[in-house]
Amino acid sequence: MEIEVNTKAKVDIKTLRTCIKVSDSFNCDILDANGNKVENYSYYVPDFFPGDHYGDYLMLDIDIETGKITNWKKPTPEELQEMLYPEDD
Repeated sequence: MEIEVNTKAKVDIKTLRTCIKVSDSFNCDILDANGNKVENYSYYVPDFFPGDHYGDYLMLDIDIETGKITNWKKPTPEELQEMLYPEDD
């Protein structure tokens, strides 16, 4: 088995993959088109966020050049409604 350690090489990097533990401390404000707060959410990471986060992690891929989140999928109105006003199970 051969390995190389502590070697330097130029690499074209593209993405910063994050895994941020928020536990039960996720918080976000929902803003209208004018930037006014409509609602606040403070609980687990919502189900529609990317990754297998189990409600405790923000798992976001960020393009290093643009700063844009590349693994974000637009939530549906139903997903946002469920996040803000969950139905009793």
